[in-house]
Amino acid sequence: MNGRVFIIGLGLIGGSLALCIKKEHPESTIFGYDISRDNLKLAKMLGVIDEIASTIEAGAQTADLIIISTPVKETEKIIDLLSTLALEQHVLITDVGSTKSVVTNKSQVLLDKGITFIGGHPMAGSHKSGVSASKVILFENAFYLLTPHERIKEQVVQELLKWLQGTNAKFLIISPEEHDLLAGAISHMPHIVAASLVHQADHISERHELVTRLAAGGFRDITRIASSSPSMWRDILIHNKNVLILLMNDWKQEMDKVLSLIEHERAEELYDYFSRAKKVRDGLPQDQKGAIPAFYDLFVDVPDYPGVISEITGYLAKENISITNIRIMETREEIFGILAISFQTEADRIRAQKCIASYSNYDTTIG
Repeated sequence: MNGRVFIIGLGLIGGSLALCIKKEHPESTIFGYDISRDNLKLAKMLGVIDEIASTIEAGAQTADLIIISTPVKETEKIIDLLSTLALEQHVLITDVGSTKSVVTNKSQVLLDKGITFIGGHPMAGSHKSGVSASKVILFENAFYLLTPHERIKEQVVQELLKWLQGTNAKFLIISPEEHDLLAGAISHMPHIVAASLVHQADHISERHELVTRLAAGGFRDITRIASSSPSMWRDILIHNKNVLILLMNDWKQEMDKVLSLIEHERAEELYDYFSRAKKVRDGLPQDQKGAIPAFYDLFVDVPDYPGVISEITGYLAKENISITNIRIMETREEIFGILAISFQTEADRIRAQKCIASYSNYDTTIG
């Protein structure tokens, strides 16, 4: 593909898409716009984009591909703005938002003018944010959902797929309504549950100060996603409110069921409940990315002596292996503790395990 690509919003996703397109289509020119001038300058300095667009209007009017990489509420406003401009008739417009029905309905203003809009949602992310965290491998093996309106022709969808080929993502084409149900169940609801667990622990901590100290480890891990952007999740939940109302009512019924089992001490049914959950959870795919960005953990048995952490990280640094998180799960004097190291990809975790084995006798296990 050879053309002018305009990316609106240069965060982690927008920046990473720019890098993927530059790699796969080096003859194309990438223009970028962001509300932060400093972010724009940084994107240009890092080579994420080729040129800075002073306004959305300036970047959009001659673009062959426009990618809207902004919060979902802003996406609606940008679609309205684009519908008022004299765009190239062949231009392709897509977005990367986590909800699709509202945005697809909004895109009617473009479709009515003969401008193609195809909703998109790359299910990938990172613990880091901003254009400086952009990576060309961010979407590799991740699911990338496309939700074209029924009026969109197949050949146009294929054209967008060619533009996005450098992501090396797994593309699925579904309806906007199906997308919002799936995303609600496996992404939006878990974020609500994680936030509610944190709130519950916070309320208890008002009476029991130990809660905060004991909330490290497993509790911190299962509520990790509660650290996501509050403004982003506010908008996502409002956009997907109809689906989430249904899911939350189902969730309340599920909790009532568990509550009844506990109240009546139905031991066998409680066992079956957790046994079924374990079977389903253990059967989930382990070698592919899902809706919630995963970390790949490696556990290292290490002795308790000064400098052991820098020793391990030194080995990894020698092999240029990046880590996303590191923590000690347990350590007592004169016995081995567990050093938990998180990586962004399975390949990095495998390399790290081989690296540590080559430099030391420490036992490692994959979590």
